[in-house]
Amino acid sequence: MAHALIAWLPSVSQHLLFGALAVLVYILTNRARRQPRAPTTAIAWVMGLALLPYLVLPLFLLFGRRKLRPLGRPRLRGSRPARFTHWAADLLDGFDLAPPSDNRARFHADGAAAREALWALIAGAQHRLDISTFIIGRDAFGDAVVERLAERARAGVQVRVLLDGFGALQLPRRHFDRLRAAGGEVAVFRPLLSLRNNGPRNLRNHRKLAIADDHRLWSGGRNLAAEYFEGDAGIAAWTDLSFDIEGPVAGAAAWQFERDWSAVRQTPPRTVAPTPPMAPGAPAQFLPSGPDQAEDTAHALLIDACYRAEQRILAATPYFIPDDALRDALRRAARRGVAVDIVLPAESNHRLADFARSRAMRDLAEAGVVFHLLPAMSHAKAVVVDEQLALAGSINLDLRSLLLNHEAGVVFYGAAEIGWLAQWIEGQRALGRPYQAETPGLGRDIAEGLLLAVAFQL
Repeated sequence: MAHALIAWLPSVSQHLLFGALAVLVYILTNRARRQPRAPTTAIAWVMGLALLPYLVLPLFLLFGRRKLRPLGRPRLRGSRPARFTHWAADLLDGFDLAPPSDNRARFHADGAAAREALWALIAGAQHRLDISTFIIGRDAFGDAVVERLAERARAGVQVRVLLDGFGALQLPRRHFDRLRAAGGEVAVFRPLLSLRNNGPRNLRNHRKLAIADDHRLWSGGRNLAAEYFEGDAGIAAWTDLSFDIEGPVAGAAAWQFERDWSAVRQTPPRTVAPTPPMAPGAPAQFLPSGPDQAEDTAHALLIDACYRAEQRILAATPYFIPDDALRDALRRAARRGVAVDIVLPAESNHRLADFARSRAMRDLAEAGVVFHLLPAMSHAKAVVVDEQLALAGSINLDLRSLLLNHEAGVVFYGAAEIGWLAQWIEGQRALGRPYQAETPGLGRDIAEGLLLAVAFQL
């Protein structure tokens, strides 16, 4: 017995030493790379490194980075419209983003309108057509997208498609071949199976952008697959949101696309010419978010908006796993009398996300936040705060979307755009049933806690 104990002690000390070294690697790496993290995320990493260093340290080295470039790198700047002032514009100006500008925007009421707007943008491109998407469907709609892009490439339009590495795994090789044979270019953003060191593979490009000639933009939450529009044989259509914009916001999106494209191709980005003058519109602002931004832009905007809200916060999201800071901001808004309504599907296409959301929903429901559970899948992402602003795009209210993925949205400051989105969310709210919180059993409570410890990677 004594001999066994003596033999066991060196292995324990070695384990403790390796665990301490793993935690030290975490501390030094975060300081050197200036990687801010939510407290719960930091605790999860430190506990994992201390308890299971042999498993967690390689995972941290592979997936632990959140930011891909040094702070303070120059960003696109410009001047605001005359006499335009807004607290959100002041906040985002501190992140060196393109300023608000007058644009003409049109929202798509359903999948049919979204499809026709996308077809019109593709057909109307005269010189350049840039597409960024997470998924192109392995279905009739995906085939139609690829064929229309190939037609424009054959007509002499410079067509570039930037597809996320995850989505590229399910796209048939013939689609790549068809586009390239027509003269188009295809690039894969951070391929999962590539050996090139272009960033951790868990930092996905979730931006949905279709940009024609640098001044017209089609965007929102829809991937280029059947379920995001009108469905197909055996494929049910989801509820989703998208819009098209003409004006400087499209130029800012083109500027961001150039940076994403050049990061993949490792070539200098093209200079995007200023957007031509247009008739007066409503102020709007392009909002990129993700590891290529110096700050967590969308996350900061949402938290500030919660504290500034006076009457209402309306939100639609398919997945709801907020971090502590956003959850506290929503709770305090509800506590002081702001009507906070969040619309989400009763069952999404990600069951783990549905399970992990329960703890935050129970906590917020107790504070007065009202959740409305839709009977079918909704992939829409939008937030409306009073009559102050609205945000729509690819950004979900979850940790991965707000703190890890490359995302893109548009902040709308015009009364008509804010009103349209508020009315749309209210219409969805009427279709949902109210969420009823239930006290979890011990097993579920433990399972939720364990799952939330790694929720930032879901």
